[in-house]
Parts: sequence; C-alpha cells; structure tokens
Amino acid sequence: MKNVTTQSTIFLLLLSALISCQPIRNTEKWIVSSPSSEIEFVVAFNENDQLFYSVFRTTDSGKKMVIGNSPLGIVRSDAAFVQQLTFVSEDAMESINETFSLSAGKRRIIHNQANEKKLTFQNSGGDKIQLIIRVSDDGVAFRYNFPKGVSSKVYSIEEEVTGFLVHGSGSVWIQPYDKVTHWSPGYERYYENGVAIGTTAPSAEGWAFPALIQLQEAWMLLTEAALDSTYFGSHLQPNADNGLYVIRMPEVSEANMTVTNSPASTLPWTTPWRVIIIGDSLSDIVESDLVVKLSPPSKIVDTSWIKTGRSSWSWWSDAASSKNFISLKKFVDLSAAMGWEYSLVDANWDVMEGGTIEQLVQYAHSKNVGILMWYNSGGAHNNVTERPRDIMSNDSMRKEEFRKLAAWGVKGIKVDFFQSDKPKIIKQYLDILKDAAENKILVNFHGCTLPRGWNRTWPNLMSMEAVRGAECYSFDSLYTSHAVWHNTILPFTRNVVGPMDYTPVTFSNQRYPHATTYAHELALTIVFETGILHIADKGEAILSLPDAPKNFLKTVPVVWDSTVLLAGYPGKDCILARRSNHVWYLGGINGTKEKQKWVIDLTRLKGELFSASIIADGKTPQEFSSSDIILAEGDKLVVEVLPFGGFVATLK
Repeated sequence: MKNVTTQSTIFLLLLSALISCQPIRNTEKWIVSSPSSEIEFVVAFNENDQLFYSVFRTTDSGKKMVIGNSPLGIVRSDAAFVQQLTFVSEDAMESINETFSLSAGKRRIIHNQANEKKLTFQNSGGDKIQLIIRVSDDGVAFRYNFPKGVSSKVYSIEEEVTGFLVHGSGSVWIQPYDKVTHWSPGYERYYENGVAIGTTAPSAEGWAFPALIQLQEAWMLLTEAALDSTYFGSHLQPNADNGLYVIRMPEVSEANMTVTNSPASTLPWTTPWRVIIIGDSLSDIVESDLVVKLSPPSKIVDTSWIKTGRSSWSWWSDAASSKNFISLKKFVDLSAAMGWEYSLVDANWDVMEGGTIEQLVQYAHSKNVGILMWYNSGGAHNNVTERPRDIMSNDSMRKEEFRKLAAWGVKGIKVDFFQSDKPKIIKQYLDILKDAAENKILVNFHGCTLPRGWNRTWPNLMSMEAVRGAECYSFDSLYTSHAVWHNTILPFTRNVVGPMDYTPVTFSNQRYPHATTYAHELALTIVFETGILHIADKGEAILSLPDAPKNFLKTVPVVWDSTVLLAGYPGKDCILARRSNHVWYLGGINGTKEKQKWVIDLTRLKGELFSASIIADGKTPQEFSSSDIILAEGDKLVVEVLPFGGFVATLK
C-alpha cells in the first residue's frame, strides 16, 4: 500500500525543482493548436530533461499565457518518468470530428471537434512513455500512455506529479477535499467562494476537482475525464504555492484501508485525461461538454429502454418511510398525481413493515410509476449499517440481484456510501454500471465520487451526488445561511462536469429552516441538471401549491436540446435557459440578501416572438407571483426577485 511518506517526499522534491527556476529549453518544443487556432498547448523540456507544458489563448488583444510552465511526469514502481527523459518520436496530428448523443445532459446531441497528437519519450533506462494531447476550442486535455510491454507483467503507479500552474492572479472557486467519515465521501464540503489563486487548503487532504478559476485573460475549470478501473480518482495537493495545483492520490485512510490507493495494470496502460476547460466568459465554462467528449463511446448498443424523468423521494421528509409500506404508497401516489415517472425507495426497504417491496413494485406498476431502489455499496470498505448491504460489492450476488430486479420490473437503483476514490472502488462503480445495463437498470450514485464522463460510456448512469445538497437541511446547522450562495456556485463548478443529484425543490422545513424562497427552490429544477430529478419534498407540500408552480412541476422536463447561461456570477446569482424541443425553460436564483431587478437579454435564444409564462417570488418568501406576457424580438425579460429568491419562466 502506498504510504504518505513517499507521496510527500516526491512532492517536496518536485517543489524544490520548481523553486530553482530552471528555464525551459527552446531547442525542442511541440505545439498542438485547437481547430480555430485560438488555444495552444506547448510541450518543452527544462534543463533537467523534465517535461513541462503551457497553455496559451489568442484573442483580439493578442496571445496570452493562461497556464504557465507546469510539470509533467509519473512514477511507476519499476521506473520513473520525471527527469532525464529524451524525445523518441511524434505521431501525425489526428483530427477528431464526431457527433454523438446523450440520454441526458446539457444537450442531447454533442458535436466534438479537436486536434490530437501523441509524443513518445523514454527515460534513462529506455522505458517509454507517451503524452497524448487533445486540444479543442473549449479547452485542452492530456494523459499518459505506457506502450505495450510484457503481456503478463503487472505494473503499479506510485505517484503522478502532474501540475497546473495558473498563470497570473485571480480568484478560484474550489471545494476542500474532505477527510472521509463514516457517512461522507470527499466531495461534500462547501465551495470556497472566490478565494485567491494559490490559497492553501484548510486540511491536509487538499482540494477536490473541479476548480473554477477567473483570470484577467480567461475563465478556466480544472477537472479530469475518462477514469477507468485501472486508475484512481485524483484530487489536488493542499499547497498551491505560486498557483501550482498538483495531482494527489486518494487518501490512504479511505475505504477503511482495505484496498491500496496505488493503481496496477498490465501494459498498454492509459491514464485519465487531465482537463482544462477554457473560455472568455462563464458561459463558455457552463455550456462546455468537454468532459463527455473525452470519454469513451457508449457501451450500450440499444439505449431505447433508458428513460429519464422525475421522481418522488420519501426519505427527505420522512426518514423512516422506507421501512413502511403504507408510507411508501403515498409517495407512489404523489408521483402518479404529478405525472412523474418514478418513486425512489431509500435505505432499509428489506425490513419493510405492512407489506413487501415486491408488492410496492406491483402497486407502482398499476399506477404507471417506476420504482427505484436504494443499496449500500459496502462491503468492507464502509461501516454504514443501512441495508441492504454486501450485495453491490459482491460480483455474483450483484448480478443475481439485478436479474431479480429486472424480473420484478424495477427501473433503477441508487447505490450509496462508496467513501473512496481508490482504484478498486472505481472498478466497483463501473462493474455496477455494466451489470445494471445488462439488465436494463438505471443507476444513481450517492456518497460518491465526481462525474468523469461515465454517462457517455454508460448512458444508464442518470445522476451522481458528489455535492452538498438539500439533505443537509436535516443535519447541518450552517446550511440555512450557506445554501443561498452555495446554490449559485454549483452551476459553474460541480454541475459543469456531469449530472448532479442535489435532491432539490424543498418547500417545507426540516431541522434547519430555509432562507431560500419558494421560487428559488422551484428554479433549482432548471438551474441544476440531472437525468432523474429527485424532487425531495412531501406530497402535502407539493399538492398544496398554487396551480402555476404545481403545473410547472408536472411538466418540467429533464432532457435538454440546448443549455445557455444568460447571466450570473458564482456566489451571487445564476440565470440559465434550457431548451426542450421548441420550448425554453428559464430558471434564476438570487444568492444575495438584496432584492434584485433582473433585465435579462434573450438574444442568444434566437426567438422572434415568445409567449412567456413567469413564476417568481410573491410578496413573501413563501408566496409566488405568476404572469403571462408576449416578448417580441429584441425585448428583454424583466423579473424582480426577493433576497435569496428566484423565478422560472416558460418561453414558447
């Protein structure tokens, strides 16, 4: 098992090399440009024959560096690929031009254009490593590949020293990577709200992906993509001196120390993409599909059975309900009354009183509602006793369970409490997706890692948590005051990289009350994107709504043809437009304690005439106002919202 001493030693050696300010040699340099030539990725050696890269953007004001000379390198158990490297060869530039579809996401149809180049180097012992570079008009990505070796030999990784040197001063919205606890993984802290680039993480575990960065020259978002079962999910070191953010392996303590954080594989072996989304504006970041573009194509040939939708969920308002047949029937009835496709049954349904899960599935089927069922991911890697457990971690038991669920007519599962980014746990995620797909079962991951494009490869993946969401109203005293601005950061950070199961739309209060208005809560159906929208509140709260918001919740879609950021700034506000067929759905949330009068430019929606139905804040936080207007070409939509308020609008 990898130890902390080794990790820290290599990191300190890297920092020492950087502090010595050794210059980049200009004698050997490789440049890969985007299709429009606006973005350049440059690779060069320093005086110690270590590879570094930099990234430039060309705008009307000239060429600007956005990523400074940043270290490349990886340490295998048998060989290091950090210093004393020599160039071997470069492959011809490959032009990528493809179109593919997603079951859910920011848009159904994705067009992907990029230029890709492969450079081969070797260390002093003659061992080869390849750097694969892909540059598109919305960012850059790179990864390592070890070419084919002895077929039976297994290699392991001890360290990756890849870094991102953010060039210049500015702000970063980034989430501390949390120490894994009994209940939580590493992705459920609040985002730091625009701290200075280079700020040290509040704990030794470091920073989590993604990181949103604002420079004078550009907006950027750092993350990773195409993580497979042979590697770990990475995060970032706690120190970012001079703006250098360096890859960090999973924490040794994760998964109850039952598995190693060092990945191992035979050769050839390719690592995940290191990804930098780049643009002029926040809209370039929010609207980017770069993470899914970098991921492998779908492994599911026939996706016609994959159905997105809306779901009721009993746990938020009644945590004991999943053990009570009568209580669960009420939430099935709620879904039926609202025309929602699903109802989610949470933990401990296997000790249900008053009826059985099979009877509930049959009852839901009679109401044309699909049942989704909760499972514990453990196994020895977590200590959570919620059940059923020890099924999803066992290959044969998991396969048999999926066959049983398919025979019953269950539509999907929610798997919780993974608690680790170590390679064996990453493999479990992917094994679950594969086995579920073979039985036409949808998947939602909770207590989980960050999306890394798996929803392209396995389109039965509907959503992932990896967010501090509405559940926290039950146990976090800070959530009342923090959710108001935290919600406005998520569309620019966490939700950029993949579907997000925040479990939104909670009008009633739990242990800790809301500061957000009812209209703010309603707007989260649009502001947040997910393949299955788990609407968290109880039936009484939903069914007692006025007609306008209730009808909106009956008809709001979750599959989008287009996503457009109309306005916003992380920590302050966000106004998003999403199109389904010929209808635009707008959602806006205010993260400030001041009333706002928004004058919203609709030019990017390209409509000559709109019939608009608007639901916004009323006189009090618990009231709505609704109106219908006609918007001619060039008109702006004017909406007034309360402190921590919001609105939705439907434009036809």
